[in-house]
Amino acid sequence: MKLRCAVLDDYQSVAATAADWSPVAGDIEVVSFAEHCATEDELALRLAEFDMVVTLRERVPFPATLIDRLPRLRLIVASGMRNTSIDYAAAERHGITVCGTASTATPPVELTWALLLGLARGLVPEANALRNGGPWQSTVGADLHGRTLGVLGLGKIGSRVAAVGRAFGMDVVAWSENLTPERAEQAGARLAASKEELLGAGDFVSVHLVLSERTRGLLGAKELGLMRPGSYLVNTSRAAIVDQDALLDVLRRGAIAGAGVDVFDVEPLPADHPMRSAPRLLATPHLGYVSQANYAAYYGDAVEDIRAYLDGRPVRRLG
Repeated sequence: MKLRCAVLDDYQSVAATAADWSPVAGDIEVVSFAEHCATEDELALRLAEFDMVVTLRERVPFPATLIDRLPRLRLIVASGMRNTSIDYAAAERHGITVCGTASTATPPVELTWALLLGLARGLVPEANALRNGGPWQSTVGADLHGRTLGVLGLGKIGSRVAAVGRAFGMDVVAWSENLTPERAEQAGARLAASKEELLGAGDFVSVHLVLSERTRGLLGAKELGLMRPGSYLVNTSRAAIVDQDALLDVLRRGAIAGAGVDVFDVEPLPADHPMRSAPRLLATPHLGYVSQANYAAYYGDAVEDIRAYLDGRPVRRLG
């Protein structure tokens, strides 16, 4: 009898075509799920009859409480080579192998600039007005050239965002807790003395930090209050880095010009979530990693991971 593999959160139903699954077709039955499980109970019920799981990013947590309820599970493949939502100790106790895949920083960089440019030039309201018989020109775009781009986090993604900012002729300043002046200069940025200085100086502020206990809630009401009324915030990193209630408050009060957000405290967003109706907000449904090349890498490597596991030689092990 074939082993069973569940592919979770395949919203666009593309997992089967994004990669060639033929190397494992004779050994496993692949079942793709387009609907997200909102609770651990739902997920435990869905996965009870599966030996393997392919999960996207950190969207689905695998804590010990869930792993304990899945005695049949033997392999978890998570996209990317870093996943903080899996309890690796619990997986090891149950003899579950955890593997990762390749990924690229390019798609979130590109989406960051799509959001930033969309905000700066009012693309959504202008496009909607054109289609719906609204006014011919109703906004005045914010210029990028000569303005200040503040980058919180100058790693793989943040440094590329900074490079694009320089190409637009922007003055780029950066900050993170361990960032040095030398590293900032290498990336073509100036080191801000503090996050407070960066927030006060940035016409556009973009978040590219790893979520940790140090960065959780890093931008709260006090920090967002340092931003100027004409400034914009973009977050394509992790929702928990920015206090969601504080962000909603500054948007409703017009304390900043706008925000571009791709990540949320609950995903998918409930129909009545306040982020769906917040003013001055350009929001996308966590599209940062969603691209043809990234999906080809995720699912292509997932097939390789499964094949290697079946052959007794697991690759790209995490934990």
